[in-house]
Formats: sequence, C-alpha cells, structure tokens
Amino acid sequence: MAISPTAEGFRAAFRRPSLTFAEISWRWVTGATAIAVLFFGLFEYLSTLPVTNGELLFLRSRQPYLVGEAIAHILRGSLTRGMMALLLAAMMLALLWMFTGSLGRIATVRGLLEYFREKFSGGPSAGDVKNSGEGDDTSNASTTGAISLQALVRLNFLRVAVAVAAIFGFVGATILAGFASPDAHPRPGLAFFLFLPLAALVCWVWWSLNWLVSLAGIFAVRDGEDAVGAISGAVGLCRERTGAVFAVSTWTGLAHMVAFVAVTTVVSIPMGFAAVVPWRLVVAVMILITVTYFALADWLYMARLAGYVCIAETPEALLKPLPPTPPPVPPRRMPVAPGPPLQTTIDRDERILSDIPNLAIET
Repeated sequence: MAISPTAEGFRAAFRRPSLTFAEISWRWVTGATAIAVLFFGLFEYLSTLPVTNGELLFLRSRQPYLVGEAIAHILRGSLTRGMMALLLAAMMLALLWMFTGSLGRIATVRGLLEYFREKFSGGPSAGDVKNSGEGDDTSNASTTGAISLQALVRLNFLRVAVAVAAIFGFVGATILAGFASPDAHPRPGLAFFLFLPLAALVCWVWWSLNWLVSLAGIFAVRDGEDAVGAISGAVGLCRERTGAVFAVSTWTGLAHMVAFVAVTTVVSIPMGFAAVVPWRLVVAVMILITVTYFALADWLYMARLAGYVCIAETPEALLKPLPPTPPPVPPRRMPVAPGPPLQTTIDRDERILSDIPNLAIET
C-alpha cells in the first residue's frame, strides 16, 4: 500500500494538536516580544526628541511642506542614535529567535518522529527511551539533545545571515538598477524594469536557502548531526525523494495561498462597515481575523513539517506508487470435439419427399 506524505502530514497535524500549540507558543511569544520592544523603543525614542514652540506651530499648520520641515528639524542629529538602537534591538531579537526556535523545533520534530515511528516502523518512541530507567540511555539522550540544540542554533544563525544577505542583495539591486537612470538622463521606467528581475532573483535565492536550512533541522534532531551534516542530509533527501518533497511543498503552499486569499477577502468586510459601526469594533474584528489566520498558517506549517518527517521516516518501498492493475484475463474455453458435418443438400432418395402417395406408410 503506497503512502501519501501530504495526507499523512495533514493527518498528523489533526491528530497531534499539541504540536501545533507548541509551534504557536514559541512563534507568538517571540513575535509579541518583538512587537513590544519595537513599540516601547519607538515611544522612548520619541519622548527624547526636543520640540520647540516654532516646530509645534509648523506641525499645527497642517501644511505638508511646513510639517515636513518641522519633522526634519526635530529628527536632525538624533536619527543615528535611533538607528543604532534599532540595530541593537534587532540583534537581540534575532538571538532570542535562534534559541526559542531551536527549542521549539526539537520539541515538534521529536513528537513527529515518535508519531511516525509508532505508525510505520514500530521503532521505540522517545517516551520509551525516557522511561527505560537505564542511565546510559538517559545520558545518551541528553548528549544527543545538546548536540541537536547546538546544531539548530547554528542553522538558525545561518538563516539570519541569509536574511541579512538578502537585504544587502536588495540594496545592490537598487544600485545596479540606478546605473541605468543617471541624473543627467533619468529613465525611471528602465531602472524599475531592471530592478524587478534582480529583486526576484534575490527573493528566490533567499527563499531556497532558507527552506533548505529549515529542512536540515529535521536531520539535526533525528540523527544528531551537526549543521553541515544536517544540510547534507537535507540535500540527500531532496535528491533521492524529489517527487515526494515537491508534492508536500506544493500542496501545503497551495493551501496556504488559499487561506491567505480567503482571509484577505474576509478582513475587508469589516472595513466596509467602518462608517456605520464604531471603529474600535472594526479594529477588534480585524485583529481577531488576523490572529486566526496566523494560527491557521502555523497549523499548515506543522502539516508541511510532518510531511517532511514522514518522507524521511518512511521506507522507499512505501513511497513508490502502486503498479497498474493488469486487465482481467478472460476464462479459457475448452476445445469442443468436432461433430458430424452438417448436410446442406436435399436427399432425393428420402421417401417422405416422394410424389407417390402413402409410400412412407407402406414401408
């Protein structure tokens, strides 16, 4: 019986909702921390800016030119300090994301490994190892967990480095596209036309590398590999089981796109009632819909991760499609013995055909 990793991934996400809750927990805690830090940092930064009476007069004039001049004068000399604070906050948040993401990935991947090993291979689960009571198994499990944590932290650092490289790639694409539109002969249309393929190339390279490094986290937890070995295992999985990996990525990506389009359509409905209902209610409904979408996106991510773990844990024979069923063979008929030949002519000597009356009776 062939196994569909996509269906098994969705089935695992349905049957193990605790894994989705674990994924939501570390993601939302990190996101809430980032939002709080950015908001508090912005308010603290704005409270340190001196505003004179002349600048207040310009701001209250509601003239775009005067308001812009007032804002430029207020930010003069303090923008560098704000950028340094923003960079420091980004570094701290990236460090927080690397550690929380590593701990969350260890928990979710171990849960998925336990699920699929019990389902397909019948191997020992993580709970059996913990409850075995043997000191060697406990020490080996703790050592493997420490190695997995180090490998995942390094992999997450690579993901952060790839994201920073993508930002510099966008800046480089802007500079290269700007060469086509010099100040002496400005051609903004040509510059924009050249910027689009460069930006698309940067996005594709960033997405590919980020996806590959994210997939490598499975092998760092399952096999206890280091960062290089985990990436090598991810490349080997993609090379050996390309069709299955492509199917899981495609179907979960399509489901995510459908969810995004649906939520975008639904979230625009409360905006149509903004002139009728209170704006606080509109904002609350929009926030509720957005939070629901984020939860659904995390669930779809868990289904995709479960599909990848299913591919890695399932034997190759179970992933191959079933051979086509041969057509039914008709039953073989037994040969029939040939009978006497049929007579197709009239026997002239037959008395019943004679013209003489009562000839057949006399005989």
